Amino acid sequence: MRYVEVDGLRLSRIGLGTWQFGSWEWGYGEGYARETAPALIRRALDLGISLLDTAELYGFGRSERIIGRTLASLDDGEVRELVVASKFLPIAPAEPIVARQAAGSRRRLGVDAIDLYYVHWPNPFVSVRRTMQAVRPLLEAGVVRHVGVSNYRLGDWLEAERALRAPVVADQVRFSLLSPGPAIELVPYAAATGRVVVAYSPLAQGLLAGDRRASGGRAGAMRARDRRFSPAGRRRLEPLTTALAEVAAVHEATAAQVALAWILSHPATVAIPGARTLEQLDENAAAADLDLSAAEVERLSAEVERLSAEALALRAGR
Repeated sequence: MRYVEVDGLRLSRIGLGTWQFGSWEWGYGEGYARETAPALIRRALDLGISLLDTAELYGFGRSERIIGRTLASLDDGEVRELVVASKFLPIAPAEPIVARQAAGSRRRLGVDAIDLYYVHWPNPFVSVRRTMQAVRPLLEAGVVRHVGVSNYRLGDWLEAERALRAPVVADQVRFSLLSPGPAIELVPYAAATGRVVVAYSPLAQGLLAGDRRASGGRAGAMRARDRRFSPAGRRRLEPLTTALAEVAAVHEATAAQVALAWILSHPATVAIPGARTLEQLDENAAAADLDLSAAEVERLSAEVERLSAEALALRAGR
């Protein structure tokens, strides 16, 4: 496993996203929540994964509770190896309300302080400055150790840091071969300032990992509403999926590992894929040690640019 150091945090370049822990959207069931999810956390520790990512919204707190129960079963030394990140929705970012949200996450996680606490989404009706004013007391009190933002554009990230009067160490955004936008501004800023871009949905809900991760069950029903998973959408992606398969064959890797390695070829980046099984977690973790050549990165990036140009042309023709 490889790591990136950010303001005293040691983040594994592959983390574990836990949206699926106890969330009805994925439909993995009670057996997954009760047995597989805790096993994934323990296996993550064995693999050197240090970043667990959750949110109060995931399963309406259930993801945090699953993590909390698992942390309580670990040795103190194991827990100290982990960076536990959570998020709150700034619905009404008054100081007492945000403090209550943070207290709820801490209680469910069973921790005295949250290692990394994100603003989950910008609130279009509340300024970035006002949101950060409500977060600042938590940082000063030590119940939040580091602050991040999620789904923020660069200008808002900068404004958040000015308002917090302290580093906003991370911006968690949708970032993958099919959502490459963060590489334009966010990644260069993070690399230049000692910050980090955390990539969620790095496999595009399994689309970049092949059919074995992108079909079946309630999750398959969710994906069926995404036009990229339609037969026409998949045909448009064939040059990219072919490139992924060919690069993967060279490295004796999987398409998912190559898609993750493409993200990590950018500096100051971390990816937080979810996992349905221990085997998927092992596969994801191994991507941290996969080095793509400059030519391979360029080939994949060229396919990304082609897809972006096609999408623009389609929108222009409407």
